[in-house]
Amino acid sequence: MPTTPPPARRRRRRLAPLPIRDGLNPSRVRAPGAPGDAPVTAMDLVTAAVEGQTHRHPDDGPATVAARFAEGAVVDANARPLAPDAPLRPGTDIWFYRLPAPEPTIAGPMPILHRDRDLVVVDKPPFLATTPRGRHITESAVVRLRRELDDGDLIPAHRLDRLTSGVLVFVARPEVRGAYQDLFADPGAVVKHYEARTRRPAPGELPDAPFTLRTRQEKTRGILQARTVTGEPNAITVVEDVSLDDGHPGPGTALWRLRPITGRTHQLRLHLHDLGFPILGDPLYPDVLPADAEDPARPMHLLCRELSFDDPTTGRRRTFRSRRGSPTWRRPDIMGNM
Repeated sequence: MPTTPPPARRRRRRLAPLPIRDGLNPSRVRAPGAPGDAPVTAMDLVTAAVEGQTHRHPDDGPATVAARFAEGAVVDANARPLAPDAPLRPGTDIWFYRLPAPEPTIAGPMPILHRDRDLVVVDKPPFLATTPRGRHITESAVVRLRRELDDGDLIPAHRLDRLTSGVLVFVARPEVRGAYQDLFADPGAVVKHYEARTRRPAPGELPDAPFTLRTRQEKTRGILQARTVTGEPNAITVVEDVSLDDGHPGPGTALWRLRPITGRTHQLRLHLHDLGFPILGDPLYPDVLPADAEDPARPMHLLCRELSFDDPTTGRRRTFRSRRGSPTWRRPDIMGNM
C-alpha cells in the first residue's frame, strides 16, 4: 500500500562566525571571480559591499570600514579576524556587520501574546516586515523583538507579509528551531485562520460559504505581483464565511474568514483578487501603487487571527489568537481612496 512520504526537511543555514549584534545578523559576502583569477583584499571586498548597498547609511564610509577591521569585526568562516590587506581567493566568504540606514517608524506596537522556554508569539502590526529585507532592516519584527527581549537567539518560525498583521511565532532556543520550522513548512500541519475585508458582494455574486479555492500560483523573484497560471493547483484556500457589514454609512464591505491550506506568497491576496474582491488597502492587487503612496493610516485589511498546531516538542495542542480588532473600513472621506 503506498504511503505518503514525510515532508522534506529544510536545509539548515550555516552558523555565522559572528554573533548577532543589536538584533542584527552579520552579513556574508563572497569574493568575486573564477578559480585562477587574482585575489581581492578584504578591505576592497567590504568597501565594495558597503558602497553597493541600495539603502546605505550616510555615515558609512572609509572611516567606518577601517573601524570594523580595527575592531576585529571582519572575519573568515572560522571566526578569525582578517587584516585589511588579507588576500581573498575567488569564492571565499567573509562576514562583517552592516550599518543600517535610518528608517522611519511607521508600524505600531507589537504586543507579546505568549512567551515560554521555546516560543515567543507576538501580535504583529501592519507595515512591519518579519525579517530584514530591502529598506526594512531595523523596522522588522525579529530585530524589534531581539532588542526588546535582549535575546539574539530568536528567529521566526514562519513569515507574515509586511502589510499583514496578526499572530507571528518566534522560536527561542536554537535546539528546537528545526522542529518548529519543519512544522510550519508542512502543508496543513498548522491550522491558520485569517480575516480580510473587501467590498461587499452583490446577491448571487459568490457561492454560499464554505467553499474552496484551488489554483496554481507563481511568484517570480523581482516581480512584485504573484500570478495565477494553468496547471496542477498549488494554492488552496477554504473560504469559511463571508459576512456583510451593515453597521456603518457609506459603501458596504464584507468580512471574509479564510483558512489557507497551503502557504504560497500572496496566496490570500491573489485568491481574493482573482475572485473580483481585492483586499481593501492592498497596494499590489489589482494595481501596483508607488512605494511613496504608503500611508500608515490606510493599512491592508488582512489579519492572521489564529494559529493552531500540535507542538513538536511536547505533543500538546497549541492555539494562539490575535487580540487585534477585525479589520475595519473607514469612509473614503476620512481615509482617502483605498
